[in-house]
Amino acid sequence: MTLVKTTVNRRSFLKAALLAGGGLVLHFSWLTGCKPVGKQMLEMPEEWFELNSFIKIGENGVVTLFNPNPEFGQNVKTSLPMILAEELDIDWEQVVVEQAEFFPERYGRQFTGGSQSVRQAWKPLRTAGATARQMLILAAAKQWDVPAEEITTTMGTLWDEKSGKKGTYGEFASAAAAIAVPEEVKLKAIADFKIIGSSKKNVELQQILTGKPLFGMDYQVDGMLTAMIVHPPAFGLRFKSMDDSAAKAMPGIKSIFTIDSLPNDVIQNYFDTTSFITFAVVVGNSTWEVLQAKNALKIEWEVESERVFKTGASWEPGAKTTEARYPSGLESTERHLAEMNVVGQKPGNILRRDGDPESAFKKAAKVIERTYTAPFLAHNTMEPVNCFAHVTTDSATFYGPTQAPEFVVSTLSQRLGLVKEKIHIKPARMGGGFGRRAYGHHFIEAAMISKQMQAPIKLVYTREDEMTAGIYRPMYSATYRAALDENNTLLALHVKGGGVPESPIHANRFPAGAIDHYLAEGWQIPSNITIGAFRAPRSNFAAAAEQSFLDELAAEMGKDPIDFRLELLERAKINPVGEKNDYDPARYAGVLELVRDKSNWKQTPLGVHRGVSAYFCHNSYVAEVVDVVIKNNVPKVEKVVAAIDCGIVINKDAAINMAEGAIVDGIGNALYGELSFKEGVPQKSNFTTYRLIRMNEAPSSIDIHFVTSDQDPTGMGEPPFPPVFAAVANALFKATGKRFYNQPFINDLKA
Repeated sequence: MTLVKTTVNRRSFLKAALLAGGGLVLHFSWLTGCKPVGKQMLEMPEEWFELNSFIKIGENGVVTLFNPNPEFGQNVKTSLPMILAEELDIDWEQVVVEQAEFFPERYGRQFTGGSQSVRQAWKPLRTAGATARQMLILAAAKQWDVPAEEITTTMGTLWDEKSGKKGTYGEFASAAAAIAVPEEVKLKAIADFKIIGSSKKNVELQQILTGKPLFGMDYQVDGMLTAMIVHPPAFGLRFKSMDDSAAKAMPGIKSIFTIDSLPNDVIQNYFDTTSFITFAVVVGNSTWEVLQAKNALKIEWEVESERVFKTGASWEPGAKTTEARYPSGLESTERHLAEMNVVGQKPGNILRRDGDPESAFKKAAKVIERTYTAPFLAHNTMEPVNCFAHVTTDSATFYGPTQAPEFVVSTLSQRLGLVKEKIHIKPARMGGGFGRRAYGHHFIEAAMISKQMQAPIKLVYTREDEMTAGIYRPMYSATYRAALDENNTLLALHVKGGGVPESPIHANRFPAGAIDHYLAEGWQIPSNITIGAFRAPRSNFAAAAEQSFLDELAAEMGKDPIDFRLELLERAKINPVGEKNDYDPARYAGVLELVRDKSNWKQTPLGVHRGVSAYFCHNSYVAEVVDVVIKNNVPKVEKVVAAIDCGIVINKDAAINMAEGAIVDGIGNALYGELSFKEGVPQKSNFTTYRLIRMNEAPSSIDIHFVTSDQDPTGMGEPPFPPVFAAVANALFKATGKRFYNQPFINDLKA
């Protein structure tokens, strides 16, 4: 059992109010979330308390938690309440959950991304639950006139074994509200967990299955108009002029105009976008009418000059701003590849140097060098971009899919001239995120349209809008070099990587720290194509290149791929090189050993071709073994075995679902994902041409194993994604005898 300080005084921690029906409200200024959505099977209390961020206990014992973080399928709306319910020692069936509005003063960090939701809420929510439980115990002890130490709890019931007295949480909620907040509380021992580590169904499952309005596309209000945008057809173009005469005459059209969503005098925040900031808008009564008018517009475009923006964190008082420059011109993938080849041959920015790698390469008996590339990728969320906005002279209300309301509100405040407190954001359940919805340009666009129309509007993107005016995974390249002596002993390793427009290199990750002579360099090529976070940013490519190279290096050295990785990790554990290694070699080795055992690695069935990969990112460790078989002369991923160390697993079924989804997503992107550009124009605009993995191409079996751990929870949504790229490539090599250096692999498979 762990003793923790509540670390807050009564004023900042608790604002309790007694109403006629009784009830307890706990407010944590540093706690993310709470509010109700009645479960039909529960009888709702007659009295609730709703104060800031809080735990609510009704007079009948029902508990409500407002979930602060936006939900896009990772099940955070279920997992966070499970943490609270565990320490509160409540019956899970007595818990109701509702999505909180954006209100940072109450809920703190409200950002879903970086696989950090559970990790950051772990201690605050445990403390919240334990504190509420202790206050209920103190209230019962006072009423029963018994020592608090004698009272135990279970499933929302308090009882004293000596006196035989018993009562529910609801009976003591009012009295508990008057209890002083304890200075410290005891947290449960991990061995005593009953809810954490079990499997609980998604709290919105019934609403999803019955088609209840949860998503931004579902939202409707009286008097709402529909808006669509015409973005430039190519990156590097800007609006010049428009003939809207035919479109204006079409039925149901209210207005057509242009908007500049991000003027140069506005500070560009980290999650703002700077492409296509001047565009045409069509507003009308219905989606169909607006779409027809949009297609009837005749717009002339011109080549954009270099653009310069002030960039920084406007939400941080006193934050410094810098200049962000975006080059002019119409870029093409063919030219990108040529430029990447040239820049990749030049010295890069040194990110890390251990030992004397240059001398080691000069002494080498053999040098192995391989270059890996990956294209731009579109996010392909199932629900296209949308946003409801109603802007008035003194306030603004929004409802839509967003991963990062705390970031977009700063830009909204600048553009609308409203203080943040007058901007109300209600995060909708998202139809997919993957990093795409961390960017709030659709909120800015919707806000400016509503302000112009002086009416509530819903902005809707088509799939073509989503894919061609998107935010993409950058285009990457990395070259790995290894120096071997005459005995095939590894002397040095050198990685140099970059991309359009960022480098993918994580200089302090494995195998850094395991090799005496190590050099990491990075480079980047500026671009006006909008890039952004894409599930496991940078890691998704870094893992693919690194783990493919280690596999080929192991083969060259005559070593088993898993044994080779374990040797390096043993060196990093016993005698690490450098002091900035950001991974735990023992935990890293642990997932490799587990996946080796669970996959029967060295007993490959006849006709099966097996590849392995392992990676550390978002504070978690994942190793995966992929089995490829040949069916009708076509390779197919038949089975995947994964070992995951993400600390304590909160909701096992949900964690398995996330891992399975990440693995299937990774296989699809590795084999088929690709978006190219020609003179600034994306060459694919819908799923008719953008190839995704199909149901019959998904593995027949995905076997997930979690390392038993008492470590605090770490990332889960992203870590299973990066390793699968290289595991597929390494298995394909076994199946075809050919190494795969360029994504998507389908191009080389066809060749």
